[in-house]
Amino acid sequence: MEIRSTTDDDLGVFVHTLHAAFGRFPETPTEEGGLWWSALEMDRGLLALTADGRPVGTAAAYSFELTLPGENLVPTAGVTAVGVLPTHRRQGVLGSMMRHQLTELRARGEFLSVLLASEALIYRRFGYGPATYTQKLTVPRHRAALALPRARGTADERPPAGSDTGSIELLRRAECGEILEEVYDRYRRAQPGALSRPHRWWASRAGQPPLSPAPRHVAVHRDADGVPDGYASYSLGEADTLTVDETIATDDAASTALARFVLGHDLVTQVVFKHFPPEHPLRWQLADFRAGQVSGDTDWLWVRLLDIPRALTARGWFTDGELVLDVDDPFLGGQGRYLLTVSDSKALCVPTDREPDLSLDVSDLGSIYLGGTAPSTLVRAGHVRAHRPGAAALADALFRADRSPHCLHWF
Repeated sequence: MEIRSTTDDDLGVFVHTLHAAFGRFPETPTEEGGLWWSALEMDRGLLALTADGRPVGTAAAYSFELTLPGENLVPTAGVTAVGVLPTHRRQGVLGSMMRHQLTELRARGEFLSVLLASEALIYRRFGYGPATYTQKLTVPRHRAALALPRARGTADERPPAGSDTGSIELLRRAECGEILEEVYDRYRRAQPGALSRPHRWWASRAGQPPLSPAPRHVAVHRDADGVPDGYASYSLGEADTLTVDETIATDDAASTALARFVLGHDLVTQVVFKHFPPEHPLRWQLADFRAGQVSGDTDWLWVRLLDIPRALTARGWFTDGELVLDVDDPFLGGQGRYLLTVSDSKALCVPTDREPDLSLDVSDLGSIYLGGTAPSTLVRAGHVRAHRPGAAALADALFRADRSPHCLHWF
């Protein structure tokens, strides 16, 4: 079997092989574009070929920026389009492609790789761990009233929580592409776990709504000065259900105003927020706390560290301390012990022969990296071994994030 890099000339073969791997057929092109593969970077793709040159597997990567705790932006490879034909599964094709890809990413100087896992059992063995989570929130329209409490001050009471002095404008998707791109970019730079959406995604309308050409209403929020600072993309479907693809806001006031807008929509029986951060405050803003029904709680972004010292020194930190991590990377045949020293929000990470505080797989390090999974949870689950009392608690304090990580970009 041969694994080789792809070029622009391989796009048709790549797309058809990938769709066949998933038992699907490519969508019909439209005048408005919107084919998800129009954003592929073919110089970062791979084809697995049999000895007689038949394509049997695909893998690719996008060039993204990932926001780390501390609002640090770093380049990352977004692995995508991974598939093997049903005739060649369980023959080592996937493992060979993953090893080839990770080795290539390292050679390019990249120290982080991320993906969205089609199946949870596949990618942990390649060193990826689930690092952000998402869920669906359903609110019946007749129970959707917000009751925002006043924040109590000392001398003077502050304005009600979530108060808004801005405005909302309803636009067609074709009218507001530049606004959405700009607002999303501001949002993702401050949100740990968020990925960039390169301009080519917006220009080619690749991906899912609101990027794709699927018909959507877009509510754009503007602040008191008229500057766009949030949007909600939504549609009204069967059973009078209003479905929100995503709500993007650069502050809580815009987020609350957009929630109030969609929850107050007439001729709607329920509102469904498809991609809802687990720690979003909206449920606490509802007059009826039980009105918000959570479902579809699942993993989203999986993270893989390719260079542990570079990755750990790239993110921001919020507690001082020292921790010795013994990290096993069986897929790439590596094991290392590192002294992580955090002081004044910065970290040093160097090899050491000191006794470890924690022993863990590189996939578990990926899970705790963004601060969305507590190390103590993985200790209790048997994934991570703590070698001394207090080690898990110290790791919890060190790896916590300034904000709960969340990623809603599909790729």
